[in-house]
Amino acid sequence: MTDKGLPPVGDAMQQAATLAGALPYLRRYAGDTIVVKYGGHAMGNAELAKGFGSDIGLLKLIGINPIVVHGGGPQINSMLERLQVRSHFVDGLRVTDESAIDIIEMVLCGSVNKQVAGLINRAGALAVGISGKDGGLIKARKLVRKVKDPASGIEQTLDLGFVGEPDRVDPQVLYALSGSGLIPVIAPIAAGYAGETYNVNADTIAGAVAGAVHATRLLMLTDVPGVLDADGKLIPELTAAQARKGIESGMISGGMIPKVETCLEAVRKGAKAAVIVDGRVPHACLLELFTEAGSGTMIRRDENEDYNPA
Repeated sequence: MTDKGLPPVGDAMQQAATLAGALPYLRRYAGDTIVVKYGGHAMGNAELAKGFGSDIGLLKLIGINPIVVHGGGPQINSMLERLQVRSHFVDGLRVTDESAIDIIEMVLCGSVNKQVAGLINRAGALAVGISGKDGGLIKARKLVRKVKDPASGIEQTLDLGFVGEPDRVDPQVLYALSGSGLIPVIAPIAAGYAGETYNVNADTIAGAVAGAVHATRLLMLTDVPGVLDADGKLIPELTAAQARKGIESGMISGGMIPKVETCLEAVRKGAKAAVIVDGRVPHACLLELFTEAGSGTMIRRDENEDYNPA
């Protein structure tokens, strides 16, 4: 700072240039809905978390309607250990019995949900924590996972307990909150048709919500730069057909497959595009939305493909 309390001229010019460069993008997204899945390293690092809250607040301030869906796996693990409740995973999904679902709901809808909403509120915006159970937002069905026994080759059905997947999304509560100047922050817990409670993967919830509200963008904050090609270089953009081909060919593999499939489902259901973003990069959401280069891999609906809300 100068002795007059003003930034040096060079810094001020850079700030002005940054704002001028972002202006076309501010106009592009004005009034649009952006769904952000928040988790991973971005959620566990204090500085990144603070920046995330500020960025989401900024989006609302400039006329964009952000909706946040958060995870909470590490916090669930910690609480289950403290309460000496055993837990294990199958294909990356937590097997959830009746005793565990109560704890998971308490953690996700309680402490974690309020922490994420608090990040945004401290930045000067108004965030409201809800879950898929609130306002009839999300109805879930029991997730059925079939696997083949490696010895016999016989297909078996695994019982994951109270693990669900979104079946129906009614976004009216989200429209009501956003229209009142509030930012919905969604915990990935949903109700079944018989009143039971389901633990649902946060990525899956985010994709379902993005499709239901016809989001301009679904931003999936992850711990990787995006989809990489065979040489390890970032692929900036894929059509839905190219993404499916990448899975079939093995170029997209491992833990990236379910994230890409979530993006594909989101654009199939109504989102204009979904982006896998490196949440370890400060202000990753702003870089993706307001710069020409972006900061991840965008998956778009094929030009000749209509979305299917069913």
